[in-house]
Amino acid sequence: QVQLVESGGGLVQPGGSLRLSCAASGFTFSSYAMYWYRQAPGKERELVAVISNTGGTTNYADSLKGRFTISRDNAKNTVYLQMNSLKPEDTAVYYCMTRMSVRPYWGQGTQVTVSS
Repeated sequence: QVQLVESGGGLVQPGGSLRLSCAASGFTFSSYAMYWYRQAPGKERELVAVISNTGGTTNYADSLKGRFTISRDNAKNTVYLQMNSLKPEDTAVYYCMTRMSVRPYWGQGTQVTVSS
């Protein structure tokens, strides 16, 4: 079965960096685009970034361009989210997702807290 397992979250000071990982299994990872979403307390889940199946195309939420970078390693079945210059408003649970036909598959999420 499809499994997505996020890791790498934690507490970081404003201006700091984190790299999130999402390990995928149960499907042909290199055939599917991968997404990072986040959900802050009291807010709707929002798209952070998406990467094509080959990694050749990426897109980001406009507000995050230049600070966040999505990448993938198809040999390791893993997608990453490098987050730099973190701000308190980046505090959220971060989820990776893939979609097969119309069905989305979500990981359990990893908490990122940006606070001094």
